[in-house]
Amino acid sequence: MVRHLQAAGFVVLVLQPLQVRAFARLHRQRAKNDALDAALIAACAAVIEPHEIGQDLRLTALADALTFVEQIEEDIARFKTRLEHIGEPRLKRMVLADIARLKVRRLAQLRLIAKQLRAHHDLAVRLDLLMSVPGIGERTALALIIRMPELGLISREQASALAGLAPFDDDSGKYKGQRHIAGGRARLRRSLYAAALPAAFRWNKALMNLYSRLTAAGKAHSVALIACARKLLIYANTVVARGTPWLQNTPAT
Repeated sequence: MVRHLQAAGFVVLVLQPLQVRAFARLHRQRAKNDALDAALIAACAAVIEPHEIGQDLRLTALADALTFVEQIEEDIARFKTRLEHIGEPRLKRMVLADIARLKVRRLAQLRLIAKQLRAHHDLAVRLDLLMSVPGIGERTALALIIRMPELGLISREQASALAGLAPFDDDSGKYKGQRHIAGGRARLRRSLYAAALPAAFRWNKALMNLYSRLTAAGKAHSVALIACARKLLIYANTVVARGTPWLQNTPAT
């Protein structure tokens, strides 16, 4: 419906129910029926600035294919967990065969997505820029392009918030609460987190130094990895914004 309305020339806002409910509480509106809801949504939409970055229909078409790949990966993870609790050799062979079959399908789907994306010159350039960053392989680069079309057009803070990797303050007066990440695009965040683990231990010297520094300061493994995932996203946003590949000797910051 969003794509249909945009094609017809309408400006479309997709609001979270939480936004509309918060707007209703702000105006102390408790009554609820269809007519009141319609007026409330209209009033809420009227005060929200339209998103400046338009939706790329090419990426929308690829998003479903990427979701299918992610679901295959989830199936593989479930089979691996199941394998840990199977002792009978025949059943183990069956599960291993299922895992192998799913891996072949996953690879084939990723190759197809990459081929379709590279059919567009600007997207192919963006893909190569992202893959120049150590620790960002084709799988992660595809997720970044498809799940975050704003990449390179927004600030590092905005990119971190959109991916749900920005630590938000929880302070009040003298109280200093613990920072937590929240919200954002869960599938993209999982892709970045999965890429940050090998990048912080092997592929990216800047992330290796960051991980070592944070853990040496007493930060938990998960906290350090989230910081590495956030930094990896910042590097990705920077190379796309600059239009130049990553330089190992002068890393993006």
